[in-house]
Amino acid sequence: MAIERWRPWGMARRGSEPFRSFDDMLSRVFDDWIPRFGAEGRGWSPAVDMIDKKDEIVLRADLPGLEQKDLQVNVDNGMLTIHGSRKEEHEGKEEDYYSRERWSGSFTRTMTLPSGIDPDKIKATFKNGVLEVHVPKAAQAAGKSIEIKAA
Repeated sequence: MAIERWRPWGMARRGSEPFRSFDDMLSRVFDDWIPRFGAEGRGWSPAVDMIDKKDEIVLRADLPGLEQKDLQVNVDNGMLTIHGSRKEEHEGKEEDYYSRERWSGSFTRTMTLPSGIDPDKIKATFKNGVLEVHVPKAAQAAGKSIEIKAA
């Protein structure tokens, strides 16, 4: 018995219709090849929550499995960049087998910061796999009323 991948719209591998093989070919292109160059090909990027508070903006990212030494937070020209990388190696030895696996990966997430922030006072904390970046809002100058004089 053969297991065949489900195809929408009844697209079977073989058919009696003249264009069935062409439809099958297009299906294979879109279903099989394109995902390799889509989200999976771009790599992983963590979701970042942005919370706008009265005096600051807090960015929060869940980064399980990473440590503080694996992360960098940079601010340049109104852009905040979070970069992280991890390398891991696993080795298993038993009487009848030996295995060794290596894994490495990195991500970069860049966000535009709103105007009216104080980049010199940005602080970041990392605890239990959660990165928090606190971006203080700059004190805004109070508006000024201009008196209009008669000419």
